[in-house]
Amino acid sequence: MSWKFWEKKAEVVAPAGPNAEKLPGPKEIPYPVGKHLVVALNQDPDWVWQLKGVVRHRPEGKDAFDVRVYSVNDAVLKKVSVKNYTSLDAHADLILFEGWFDKKSMEVHVEAKTKPQAA
Repeated sequence: MSWKFWEKKAEVVAPAGPNAEKLPGPKEIPYPVGKHLVVALNQDPDWVWQLKGVVRHRPEGKDAFDVRVYSVNDAVLKKVSVKNYTSLDAHADLILFEGWFDKKSMEVHVEAKTKPQAA
């Protein structure tokens, strides 16, 4: 018997499509987006910074991102697991704000998708 449990077998995992990219999971909302929500859209800062966001790269540039902002509490109540940007496609009612931002120029365009309710 030659068990080599310390040696892992190489698993071959193909992406979902030919040009599929790995999307990051939920994180705190990016600073430019949070600032825009508080300053331009007059949202409650305490509520805004409790929200989470998912992002994906935009084709326009390496510093441009699409962003969706949602409430973790709402996702838990509806028993929805948010893994990345595309996982909110089937649950559009969870998206509070959606738009894009550019890290380099600090330009932000975000719109309210559903009526936000500060907790």
